[in-house]
Amino acid sequence: MKRKSTLAVAALALTLPLGSLHAETVFRISHQLPPAHHIAQLVEAFAADVEARTDGAVDVQIFGASQAYKPDQHHPAVARGEIEGAIAVNFQWGNTIPEMNVVTIPYFFTDLARIEAFPGSKAADLLDAKLLEKGVENIAWLYTTRQSIFTSSKRPLITVEDFEGVKIRGLNKLVDEGLVAAGAAPAAMPGSEVYQALQTGVIDAGLTDVSAAFSRKYYEVQEFGTVAPFFTVYFHLFVNPAWYAGLPEAERAAIAEAADAAELESIPLTESTAEAAIDELQKAGMKLHIQTPEESAAFSAVMQPPVMEAFKASSPDAEAIIEAVEQL
Repeated sequence: MKRKSTLAVAALALTLPLGSLHAETVFRISHQLPPAHHIAQLVEAFAADVEARTDGAVDVQIFGASQAYKPDQHHPAVARGEIEGAIAVNFQWGNTIPEMNVVTIPYFFTDLARIEAFPGSKAADLLDAKLLEKGVENIAWLYTTRQSIFTSSKRPLITVEDFEGVKIRGLNKLVDEGLVAAGAAPAAMPGSEVYQALQTGVIDAGLTDVSAAFSRKYYEVQEFGTVAPFFTVYFHLFVNPAWYAGLPEAERAAIAEAADAAELESIPLTESTAEAAIDELQKAGMKLHIQTPEESAAFSAVMQPPVMEAFKASSPDAEAIIEAVEQL
């Protein structure tokens, strides 16, 4: 397994599509996460696991921190066979696959038992099928957070009224309906751009998971943070279907087994990382407020209805995925 540096990215343009002339199978994976993020570290462990299970027959090469492709380039790059695999965050699919937003409906998918039941469920299968329709094959759902944080520098965002007029990092048009309902002005952007936007005042407030807030050093540019079970986020690993189908059966099975193991490991890893991140943010000087159940109910009453309504209107299959999630 090789973690690629920026100097190595140019090699992507020189390699043959979907493999190389060497006997070993090359499995290149691009993602946007910084090295310190716990999911980035889980991907490194997945790569090592694949290589161990195949006795080195599969060479997994990781291109992290958007070195090879930007987040919005991952889907076409994998679908066209420019790279074998990529890791994307569910909400970045936006209108392309609106059903992917189901886990980010405010206060709808944040129960741990529901998250633990998701891998291999009907809900996961429905989303896998949607991804395959778009030319990529999903092989792992990597649970990333159910602990969101609203960060700010001028004042803490504790009540719904505190969001009035605040320019905040948004996720996408659908999920941002909840922020708009609270009076905020969301601006959707990938996580890699938020720190600079906060630092330069392009936005007033951040919205991310607690682990990313620490790994991306939000505490350097934001004084306050409100931790809330606002939504759940998954990064997911997908591959080019033709490449995957063309692998020797033993290699494909090894990758699938390693992906399943990473899925399961992502749950306790994310839970422990979130708790540690809260402690680290406080040690770094950020003033945190942990949302109470009563405060969560107040936020949900304002933010969930418009997002749920917009979600159900976004796709003929929205009701089916809602029902599948409610059965978890």
